[in-house]
Amino acid sequence: MTTAGDLLARLERIPQAGWHVRARMVVGVATFFDAFDLLAIASALPVLVGRWHLGPTQIGTIISAAFVGQIVGALFFGWFAEKYGRLAGLRWTVLIFSLASLACAAAYDADSLFVARLVQGFGLGGEVPVAGAYISEIARADRRGRFFLLYEMLFGVGITCAGLMSIWIVPRFGWQAMFVIGALPAVIGLALRRLLPESPRWLIGQGRLVEAEAAVAGIEAHVLARGISLPAPIAMAEPRRERTRVSELFSGTYLRRTLMIWAAWFCTYFIVYGETTWLPTIYRTIYHLDLRTALLLGTANGVASLTGDLLVAFMIDIVGRRVWYALAFFLGALPLIVLWWIGAPDAMTVFVLSAVSYVFFGSNAVSLVLYTGELYPTRLRALAGSIATVWARIAASVSPVLVGWTIAGFDIAAVFAMFAVVSIIGAVLCGFAGVETRRRVLEDVSP
Repeated sequence: MTTAGDLLARLERIPQAGWHVRARMVVGVATFFDAFDLLAIASALPVLVGRWHLGPTQIGTIISAAFVGQIVGALFFGWFAEKYGRLAGLRWTVLIFSLASLACAAAYDADSLFVARLVQGFGLGGEVPVAGAYISEIARADRRGRFFLLYEMLFGVGITCAGLMSIWIVPRFGWQAMFVIGALPAVIGLALRRLLPESPRWLIGQGRLVEAEAAVAGIEAHVLARGISLPAPIAMAEPRRERTRVSELFSGTYLRRTLMIWAAWFCTYFIVYGETTWLPTIYRTIYHLDLRTALLLGTANGVASLTGDLLVAFMIDIVGRRVWYALAFFLGALPLIVLWWIGAPDAMTVFVLSAVSYVFFGSNAVSLVLYTGELYPTRLRALAGSIATVWARIAASVSPVLVGWTIAGFDIAAVFAMFAVVSIIGAVLCGFAGVETRRRVLEDVSP
């Protein structure tokens, strides 16, 4: 009789092949458009500021609307994915944020856009942790960091593509066109069940060993059909079968991990969303650049993010998670300190130094889903990841509003000082409380 340990051993021995690339790309489409929709609002706001006569507080509120929705969506779909499966969660999240993107395109004032963004956020909030859990659970331990992060690079690609496309699309077809494009993933959501099997690790955790065996056998057959041999499986212990309990996040070995990873999410996304969503508007309203130039300079963080994504994808399995996060937070803070010290005198200085800082913050943003999934067992992975992303959404809700208040009450240099302080806090916490997970089987890291 096939046991859970046997299935995990077979899953861990499967080398990376075309099936894994296909899975990464299918799930990655949703991640791409998550990032795309993030920058779609940043591209629309420079137009809407004048047309709808929006002040700094209104701008911050509209930006934050999706993040408030994401908090609720992350909590709900984290629970949903633990109970009904990773693919079921992914289908619903993709359909919701795609349809809500069309509602954003139909918005006619600040209030209607706020409501549409709130619903869109509900879908987006669930997609990130559920997709991350699925990709983590199909990857081998020895190359899990690189495998996962090459998938997560699609987030950075989405930001870059949205920025570049907005330069051409918004002036010609209007801001609504960006949101219409953002609705395209609905097609993937409808077809997801036919494209991929359910996560074998989730099925094993549910005691559905017959279905898990079928899923593993299907992956093995795909690999063998490509002429790739399968090594003999290495014996693995039987995984613990327990029901999902939120209280476990705050007990035993997981308490320290939970507090550390929550802080990392908050610090990273406080800076990432504050910079990404506000910079085009800052270039337009504070430095008085024309719309095209403001949008073009606003894409710099997307390009910088891709650089950081590549860097972390090829280095994190070498230097390890703990060292990477502490170092990235520290190095990312340095350009922000310079901007504060010299008073952010012109748009080009802000453009260059914020892009340099974003290389490091982007690398953290793209890899935190990986690290969070490694810190918890399968019975908690999607839920723990979802709750952790809530702190990103809280940060993303608070940061744009605080940026607006800081600009109105102080100046732009004070904004960069605020970001630098948050980054240094992140470096200290990750350096002292981080747990190393590189090259370790998930069941060994988190029993």
